[in-house]
Amino acid sequence: MARSRKAEGLVASLTVAVAPRAKSLIVTIYGDAVLPHGGSVWLGSLIELMGEFGMGERIVRTSVFRLCRDDLLTNTQVGRRSYYRITEGGLERFHAAERRIYAPQDRPWDGGWHMLLIGASTIEPETRERLKSELVWLGFGTVSPTVLTHPCCDEPAVRRLLADLGVADRVVLMKASQDQGGGLPALRELVRGCWDLDRLETDYAAYLARYRPVWQALDGAEPEPRAAFLLRTLLIHDFRRILLRDPMLPAPLLPPDWSGNAARTLTRNLYRLLKRPSEAFVMATLKTADGPLPEVEPGFEERFGGLGEAEGWTRAAE
Repeated sequence: MARSRKAEGLVASLTVAVAPRAKSLIVTIYGDAVLPHGGSVWLGSLIELMGEFGMGERIVRTSVFRLCRDDLLTNTQVGRRSYYRITEGGLERFHAAERRIYAPQDRPWDGGWHMLLIGASTIEPETRERLKSELVWLGFGTVSPTVLTHPCCDEPAVRRLLADLGVADRVVLMKASQDQGGGLPALRELVRGCWDLDRLETDYAAYLARYRPVWQALDGAEPEPRAAFLLRTLLIHDFRRILLRDPMLPAPLLPPDWSGNAARTLTRNLYRLLKRPSEAFVMATLKTADGPLPEVEPGFEERFGGLGEAEGWTRAAE
């Protein structure tokens, strides 16, 4: 009973601190919990799930309508029930975000850079601004108005973006490498000019201040399923909001003691602890047109580099 009250208290305080918006929270739930189970759910069960966060039916319906308008979700009617699944175009965005959010702690880097050169006169201004905005979302930094760069970008996602905008034949995407005689300090100074690492450091530090007490309060014990699901969703929702602004630069380019590393370690540990009971709640609550959700896809267990026991992770989170 005391453990249950403690978990409920954690949920209540985090809900206030994170203050999720309905539309964005639905995106988190689809990406974190629905997509690994097939990507489609009955609206009524989604409304029930969102009610656990204190969000009413009207705001959920409005948010789902807007996600359909944004071409992230699409509706299938079966009798009087509506089922919403991720669109084909939406799947590409969800998978691109998934590769970043659940990436393993250590990502290899060959020392190369992707350089994207945008001709000032070959692309219409509106398309050019949209291209730059989407590239920043993919982690690119701006070297100049016509040159963007990233040391280890999601190349398939970049090529899909260029094709979708119809500019693949009007930009130059190339690989570059630093001259061995160049100094690392100069490179790090360039990195600070291309990305706002100070803001990210501040945001990660605040994130750690919110979730380290959660890890300590749970003390290695799984909460009951409902609380586990709410904690897991708030955790990923909060992490996603910071992480999708993080260019995920290789370690040699980051400041010493980068808080993003500790944030990923802590997130992985909490996620692993909450996985089993939260999955039980998801399976019991969400419904598809064919009944209960299908079993989770095998790739789910590979999130964060593997959700099994891993020596060193627990100590690093404390």
